[in-house]
Amino acid sequence: MMETSARLLRLLSLLQAHREWSGTELADRLAVTPRTVRRDIGRLRELGYPVHSTTGTAGGYRLGAGAQLPPLLLDDDEAVAVAVGLRTAAGNAVEGIEESSVRALAKLEQVLPHRLRRRVAALTAFTDPLGGRRGPTVDVDTITELAHACRDHQEVRFAYRGHDGAESRRGVEPYRLVCSSHRWYLVAWDTGRADWRTFRADRITLTPPHGPRFTPREPPAEDWAAYVSRGISTGAYAHRATVLLYAPADRVAERIPPTVGVLEPAGADRCLLRTGAHGLEELAFHIVTLGFDFEVRAPAELNDHISSLGNRLVRAAAAAREGGGTG
Repeated sequence: MMETSARLLRLLSLLQAHREWSGTELADRLAVTPRTVRRDIGRLRELGYPVHSTTGTAGGYRLGAGAQLPPLLLDDDEAVAVAVGLRTAAGNAVEGIEESSVRALAKLEQVLPHRLRRRVAALTAFTDPLGGRRGPTVDVDTITELAHACRDHQEVRFAYRGHDGAESRRGVEPYRLVCSSHRWYLVAWDTGRADWRTFRADRITLTPPHGPRFTPREPPAEDWAAYVSRGISTGAYAHRATVLLYAPADRVAERIPPTVGVLEPAGADRCLLRTGAHGLEELAFHIVTLGFDFEVRAPAELNDHISSLGNRLVRAAAAAREGGGTG
């Protein structure tokens, strides 16, 4: 029979891994009597673990949420995943989470077995971020408060700074937070403009008190991430293009993130790209440098800019040949 301390850890692990256990099931797993299970449940409660119990034929035990955070048991893969996640969080686009992530990581690494510490250390030593953090950060309290408002269907008020620096006051019904590798976005119904809007979270300054609860509306799309992708990759620009690329969508996706363009498969070996830019010349350069054969579907005038760019490249190549390729 297991010693009491080892049995308590095994019991806690079972409660964390399963929604609900009957007393008989736990007794069988631990090879003890139901009376011993009840006594061990009492010890876990004394240690701060909120173990709830129900009576009757369908009764049992389950681990609930408490007022304080008790210790957690993690298996090897879970511990490594948490450690890697904390290291990533220390350098992400959320301001105010770096120090907390480092403290939590230090506590975790202190108790990691040597074999797991080596795995985490190897991932850290041989992994480098590409270009580091880019752009402004968003405060963690802002993200948390917006997430709560989305969950509780509560209107929020905030000051919003547009891309031109102009500030406006907004009252919105928040629905979803969408995050990319370097940006957080809030999708909400703007009550003042009576329309759906996508806001960059780093440009939001919350101004409580907030408004009342609201009845959820029909969402503007089934896929929130795709909706934001369309808005920030094409909808925000004066010039937009639809281009047929002669390459599979999954291959093109390796070069075009969702924040730059929206891809739609158009067969086994081709796809449609919808993207935008501030000017047609910028669009032409972007499409040509993707490295795929293509056909412009719209707008027709984009072809003129591509032809001009192509002629310029041909002249540059001819000049290089005539000059022997030397400066």
